Amino acid sequence: MAGTVDFEHFDAVTFDCYGTLIDWERGILGALDALFEGAGAEVPAVEERLELFARLEADAERGEFRTYREVLVDVALAFGLEFGTEADCDRAATFAASVPTWPPFSDSTAALNALGARYRLAILSNVDDDLFEGSATLLGVDFDEVVTAQQLRSYKPAAAHFHEVLRRLDLPVDRVLHVAQSLYHDVAPAKALGFKCVWVNRRTGKRGGGATRPAMAVPDLEVPDLAALAREMGLG
Repeated sequence: MAGTVDFEHFDAVTFDCYGTLIDWERGILGALDALFEGAGAEVPAVEERLELFARLEADAERGEFRTYREVLVDVALAFGLEFGTEADCDRAATFAASVPTWPPFSDSTAALNALGARYRLAILSNVDDDLFEGSATLLGVDFDEVVTAQQLRSYKPAAAHFHEVLRRLDLPVDRVLHVAQSLYHDVAPAKALGFKCVWVNRRTGKRGGGATRPAMAVPDLEVPDLAALAREMGLG
């Protein structure tokens, strides 16, 4: 674990959800398998699929706002073009609707419950409200605030999520700790706004950025998972 943070200084902890609390790479890969099952497409290696998802998702989120379901439908159809096969529109919609079934990491719920005994907890997520509701049910945790892309009509790494959560929590930036897996979506923009940040490096030991775009950002603390963060905070 790299870096140190004074955890006594914070009143709230904010989290990215997918990639940090929910195993979105496992979810993405499973949904892609279902998308192209029986299609005869030549599917590249796992890391290539994840990196392609990162690029296609970022491209689909640019421009005029569309819901995350719509973003994922575009991603699914673009995968079909990349693989040289036409993705069925119904299957693309099923791919987009799979988000609430993506599994939590095994340490997420216990760590969140431990942190929730001391801090207010909030979610900052690039999804639609109904998609997150399914994930929240799997996590089994009540969050004090949930800020989604659908509510703000904006996607991280834009700053709207971070400004909004400070408004809702009614706290200054130095009283909020942000915890996330993505340097691109979360750590880089949060640090630019003055947040202290923990990077949950779920890809420790793996090459590349997986399903998130690469970014240059220096977190205040790096941990491999939420269980390690809870221990570092004296709660594990």
